[in-house]
Amino acid sequence: MRKTTKRLRVSHAVVEAVQPTVEGGWFPAKATVGEPLTISADVFSHGHESVRAHLRWRPQAARSWKRARMRAEGNDRFCSVIVPAAPGMVEFEVIGEVDRLGDWQRDARRRAAGGAFDGQDVITGAALLAEAAEALSLADFADDAALVQELADVISGVTDVAGLLGLLDQCDAASTVFERVPPGGSDTVSERYLLSVSRQLAGFASWYECFPRSTSPVPGRHGTLRDLVGRLDYVAALGFDVLYLPPIHPIGITARKGRGGKTPATPDDVGSPWAIGNASGGHTDIAPELGTLADFDALVAAAADRGIEIALDLALQCSPDHPWVSQHPDWFVHRADGSIACAENPPKRYEDVYPIDFDTADSDALYSAVLQIVTHWIAHGVRVFRVDNPHTKPFALWEWLIAEVKQIDPGVVFLAEAFTRPKVMHRLAKLGFDESYTYFTWRESKSELTDYFEELAHGPGSTYFRPNIWPSTPDICASTLQHGGRAAFVARLVLAGCLSASYGIYGPAYELLESEPAMPGTDGDFAHSEKFEVRTWDIDNPSSIADVVARVNRARREHRALQSDRTLRFHRVDNDRLICWSKCDARTGDTVLCVVNLEPRWPESGFVELDTTALDIGENEVYDVHDLLDDATYRWRGTRNFVMLDPSRSPAHVFALHRPNHESFNLEDPRLDALSPEVLGTRP
Repeated sequence: MRKTTKRLRVSHAVVEAVQPTVEGGWFPAKATVGEPLTISADVFSHGHESVRAHLRWRPQAARSWKRARMRAEGNDRFCSVIVPAAPGMVEFEVIGEVDRLGDWQRDARRRAAGGAFDGQDVITGAALLAEAAEALSLADFADDAALVQELADVISGVTDVAGLLGLLDQCDAASTVFERVPPGGSDTVSERYLLSVSRQLAGFASWYECFPRSTSPVPGRHGTLRDLVGRLDYVAALGFDVLYLPPIHPIGITARKGRGGKTPATPDDVGSPWAIGNASGGHTDIAPELGTLADFDALVAAAADRGIEIALDLALQCSPDHPWVSQHPDWFVHRADGSIACAENPPKRYEDVYPIDFDTADSDALYSAVLQIVTHWIAHGVRVFRVDNPHTKPFALWEWLIAEVKQIDPGVVFLAEAFTRPKVMHRLAKLGFDESYTYFTWRESKSELTDYFEELAHGPGSTYFRPNIWPSTPDICASTLQHGGRAAFVARLVLAGCLSASYGIYGPAYELLESEPAMPGTDGDFAHSEKFEVRTWDIDNPSSIADVVARVNRARREHRALQSDRTLRFHRVDNDRLICWSKCDARTGDTVLCVVNLEPRWPESGFVELDTTALDIGENEVYDVHDLLDDATYRWRGTRNFVMLDPSRSPAHVFALHRPNHESFNLEDPRLDALSPEVLGTRP
């Protein structure tokens, strides 16, 4: 039996089912600067009492609250929309109270409409209006307070039904003023919940990964950071805003891996960048063959000039030659004979890498050293980190590290490269990772893609788990790309870039259609893996799909519909090899509709049946769909239209919908009332 306690005051309103929350508020939900976020709750009372619901919120360090009246959505559900304006932690509460003023207006009108005049309606109304005027005055709404006090004074002189009805009509006209009346003394306040607000790049970004040592214009020569500066115009022309670099630190000599990950290495082998550390330094140093710290600073500045941010790999592991091994041997895992153990994924052994023991007795010093790595690179202009294999390190490390870093700079973004079990991936997101890799690489069929992206966009994890979609990585030569040729690469590009607000490609391998696996029949390493050798890429190769990449990224930049995952909706196609979905932006009315042929070998056709709830298209409405990939325009009618995609030409449509004289979205929707005026802080 539930234990009851004596209450100090009566509060009839109930507030429950507040969203978005994570684990009942144990972890913060996520929000993004500039993206509208709906906060909702069930608010109700017993009997026939009406209720009001208010949302109040503030940056966690602020003293004063912002407040908004929540709108009734039906079935006792109330919601409000806020638009965070700065990164950081935001706290919010939902307040419910019985709407005594509203109930008085309702009941007095019913009695007056029936021809009955009750003097008590005058007395009660005068008291409630005076009370509302005082509350508005205390909330610094002086003009509103004066208006409501005037109504209170007028009602005191009402003596008949006509006068009461006239006064009630004036109250209806002042409904927007009444909405600003703050909660009174009989309110119910929910638990206080947190939102972790990330800057826009955490919610919408296009990533490009490349190895600096493979950027030399001279075949066979080891590339440098200066060579990478020369590649920036190419990356910018493709439309990417994040350039992610695998580890740029000194590479170990001991047990170095040769080409294809084989041992022993030859003197000419460059080794794996993830075998971090040698006599030249460790995680805060740059491999001499790549250049100097000054070269890195120049790269960051040159990238910023082109609207590109540099993301670094945070790989918490060491080569046997890392300075930590001699300075802090107790920071590493030891075998029974006392020697330091190498990394293993049985039956594989990685002799060139030592895993770190985060349970060491010297963990305080180790944790501080990890924080120093991150702050070192922040000081050199890095605000984005792709974290290598975070699921192999303790959860406590990430919860602590991310919180510490975001105290220093709440705009730092952490991407989890966590190809692991779903619950582990989600736990990392709850602990603070802004984004995460996903299982997209292995989702191939229409049903697999539909189910998975429905889960990502609308499932319980959508309040905290932000996907970052990659068709392939240096570790994954995806099976979907090995035999599908150009059509498969274009199809997977469109799927990644238009299903998800954040995505990335591993280039130039991707746009140059690199698809040869090290072991046929597997989706592991590439045959000539950049992880173990320097490559020379002909970025001007006429077979490149760089032009398609640029068009997809331009569509993403120019169409706000593609910059969020919240409005993703799939539409029926009577062919399982065709997949169709849409995204919309309520603020602008922008709508993008995509259709992809999942079969790269031959043409597929079918009828697309659009969801009228998602797109509000009439049965006989005529509109244009403009393909952002090839600039073709088609005239469509109603909700059912024919599509044929020939992969030898293009396996995908990315349509912008143009609907003359039709307002698809109600831009006056009261739920959008907080889109422009509310600001959650001042930090840029």
